[in-house]
Amino acid sequence: MVSFWHRLLDLISPRLCVVCGQRLTVSEDIICSRCNFHLPRTGFHLNPYENEMAKMFWHLLPIERATALFYYESHSETANILYELKYKGHPEIGEVMGRIIAKELQPSGFFDGIDGIVPVPLAKKRQRQRGYNQSLEIARGISETTSLPIYNKVVKRKAFEDSQTHKGRWERNENVEGVFELKDPIAIQGKHLLIIDDVVTTGATVISCAKELCKAGNIKVSVLALGFAKS
Repeated sequence: MVSFWHRLLDLISPRLCVVCGQRLTVSEDIICSRCNFHLPRTGFHLNPYENEMAKMFWHLLPIERATALFYYESHSETANILYELKYKGHPEIGEVMGRIIAKELQPSGFFDGIDGIVPVPLAKKRQRQRGYNQSLEIARGISETTSLPIYNKVVKRKAFEDSQTHKGRWERNENVEGVFELKDPIAIQGKHLLIIDDVVTTGATVISCAKELCKAGNIKVSVLALGFAKS
């Protein structure tokens, strides 16, 4: 049940949907039921190995499964979810959306056999600027729902590379090549890891991070993101 104080706080300081900007009800969080219903969902988890996103990683990684909650399109209303999460200082969006996607994926068995979660790390400089790692916040919501452990310190980002936003496919690949460093191979050796990113466009960041993780030996990889940008 929603507490009296929760209702009172909503009355004094109404919370707004991150997508449409309309007032949330006391039972809604971050996104209203209407916008959640109309999210352009990918449905990739229903065919997690042979979908558009998974095929980006074929022959490059020991990929098991890949999915994203919704199709990402720059400047669309749904893009506000990622924009507010990454650039407007709202880490709570990541955790709530992580819980939403985890609850939707659980019945399909997407998380079966996965040993732990690896959020794509930020460089120290970028994390100081932002105050948090958005991929870690998403991972926390997923972990809360699935009870999977988070391996947050097994790999680090060595370099503060330029933003990927306005780069082409080849520029993105070059921009993240060699920027990750494996720190604790023993902790993940022989495990099936779920890599978490906020949005997958060309897959360059995930591929670079996963290749470093694979140095631990006998690694399987699955990938989950909130958004997937169509090419």
